[in-house]
Amino acid sequence: MTTGATVWLTGLPSAGKTTIAYELANRLREEGHLVEVLDGDEIREFLTAGLGFSRADRHTNVQRIGFLADLLARNGVKVLVPVIAPYADSRQAVRERHAASGAAYVEVHVATPVEVCSERDVKGLYAKQAAGEISGLTGVDDPYEAPVNPDLRIESQDQTVQESAALVHKLLTERGLA
Repeated sequence: MTTGATVWLTGLPSAGKTTIAYELANRLREEGHLVEVLDGDEIREFLTAGLGFSRADRHTNVQRIGFLADLLARNGVKVLVPVIAPYADSRQAVRERHAASGAAYVEVHVATPVEVCSERDVKGLYAKQAAGEISGLTGVDDPYEAPVNPDLRIESQDQTVQESAALVHKLLTERGLA
């Protein structure tokens, strides 16, 4: 059986988490790995639709995703999780769940500056926040606790998506996970 692992890509909205995750997923699949991407938007639509964006609801969302990721990783799947997960304690709880189960866990901080994310504004969230249409935007008017010691920090604004994905792949290879 192949070794599973969870790769959690945390960062601000429009940092490039999902784009990097799908690029990495394609590469891993080409190598014969079982891969699932737990996209935060899809999870919120299908599994955690009843949750809002309060600190408690965000924590619950991250714990549910962490449970699912751990379950898949324990069963040989490479699980790529491009989810903001703004709070350090929530991410730490997911790491501890994986440690308790023996599943590999890698935290990748896609450390794109908020100014770059705002320019990318993939979903129009920064524009809506600036126009007063929404509030609670992570990293703008809601907290984002950047990882202090991630397994890998990516400066996506300084490289291509392929280069970013290659850095994650290199780390997984060094750890015997790819």
